[in-house]
Amino acid sequence: MSAPKKVVLAYSGGLDTSIILKWLQTEYGCEVVTFTADLGQGEELGPARDKAQLLGIAPDNIYIEDLREEFVRDFVFPMFRANALYEGQYLLGTSIARPLISKRLVEIAAETGADAVAHGATGKGNDQVRFELAAYALNPDIRVIAPWREWNLTSRTRLIDFAEKHQIPIATDKRGEAPFSVDANLLHTSSEGKVLEDPAEAAPDYVYQRTVAPEDAPDTPEIVEITFEKGDAVAIDGAALSPATSLTKLNELGGKHGIGRLDFVENRFVGMKSRGIYETPGGTVLLEAHRGIEQITLDSGAGHLKDSLMPRYAELIYNGFWFSPEREMLQAAIDRSQTHVSGTVRLKLYKGSVTTIGRRSDYSLYSEAHVTFEDDAGAYDQTDAAGFIQLNALRLKLLAARDRRLKG
Repeated sequence: MSAPKKVVLAYSGGLDTSIILKWLQTEYGCEVVTFTADLGQGEELGPARDKAQLLGIAPDNIYIEDLREEFVRDFVFPMFRANALYEGQYLLGTSIARPLISKRLVEIAAETGADAVAHGATGKGNDQVRFELAAYALNPDIRVIAPWREWNLTSRTRLIDFAEKHQIPIATDKRGEAPFSVDANLLHTSSEGKVLEDPAEAAPDYVYQRTVAPEDAPDTPEIVEITFEKGDAVAIDGAALSPATSLTKLNELGGKHGIGRLDFVENRFVGMKSRGIYETPGGTVLLEAHRGIEQITLDSGAGHLKDSLMPRYAELIYNGFWFSPEREMLQAAIDRSQTHVSGTVRLKLYKGSVTTIGRRSDYSLYSEAHVTFEDDAGAYDQTDAAGFIQLNALRLKLLAARDRRLKG
C-alpha cells in the first residue's frame, strides 16, 4: 500500500501522540494535521497547540475544538435516555466519546483533503475498534493508521529513545513507568494499568481525581432538583442550563459528595478482562434522576421493554457500533418512549450515595386515587382482581393437575 500524503491525527499533546506525530512524518514522509477535542477533560489545550507547532505542524493544520456541548447534547444525553449500563455497572464514559472524535477526524480529513486518519489506541484495547468502526461507517474509503499495531516501539524504553532522538519534550514523570493511565472527559475519568492491574489490590487513594472519598464527604445531606424535558435534563434547582453546563454542575455536586466511584473488571470487546477505576459523579446523579422521572411518566409495558433493550444498546456503544443501523433503530424506540418523560426529580446526595426522594410531572401516570389505602371513592373495584387472578392462574392449575395425575 502506498504511503498516505496527508494524515489527520487525533492528538492529545501527550508523549504518546507526539511520538506518533513524529513517527508519521518520518515513516511516511506525509503532511500531518492534528485534531484536539475539548470534551471537558479538564486540561488546558493551549499546550497541545504549542507542542504541535514545536513538532513542525503549520498553524493552519492544527485543529483545536470545543465539543463539550455537542458531546453532551448529541451523544451523552441520547445514551442516558436509555439508562445505559455496560455489564450492569459501567456508564460508558470512554465509549461514548470515541464516535464524536472519529466523526470530526473524518470531517477534517474531508475539509483538508487528507487521505488518512490516525489514532493512538493500542492493539490490546477497545478504543482501536471504536475509532475505526466509526470512521469506516462515516467514510468507507478512509484509510486508518494505527501506529501501535505497526511500529516496533514496543516498550517504554524504545518510546523514550525515539522521543529523545527526535527532540520531543518529555515530562520528567514520563521517564519512569507511569503509575496508571487516565482517560477523561466531561462524563467521567477512567484509570487503568500499572498499580491497578492486580484486581485483588485496592486502588490507591491518589487514583481518584474527581470525587472525594465518601467518608470525607460533607456530614450534611444536600438536596438538589433536576428538571427534565423529553428525557433530557434542562434545569438544576430551577435554573435552566445547557447540556454541558448541566453535566458540569452535576459533576461538582456529585464529586463533592463522593458519588460515582466504580472499581470494575469488565470484558473488553477484544476478548480479555480489564480492571478500571471509573469516576462518573454527574452521570451517576443523572441516571438516578432519570430513573426517578421515568417511574411516574413511563408506562409499565414501555418501561419494561425499554429495560430489556438496554443491555444490547449498551453493548453496541461499548463495542463501537454507535453509527450502526441497529443502534439507530434502538435509539428511535428509546426516544419515542421519552415523549412524556418530563418533570422534576428531587434527590438527596450524601456520603457516596444519591437517592430519589420526590418526583412530580404534569404527565404523571401515578394515581393516588387508585393506590390509596383509604376510601378510593369507587376509583377501583377490588372484586375485579378475583377474575384477573383466576385467569392468570388457569395455566398453573392445569400444570399442577397434570403433574398430580402423573404422580398418582
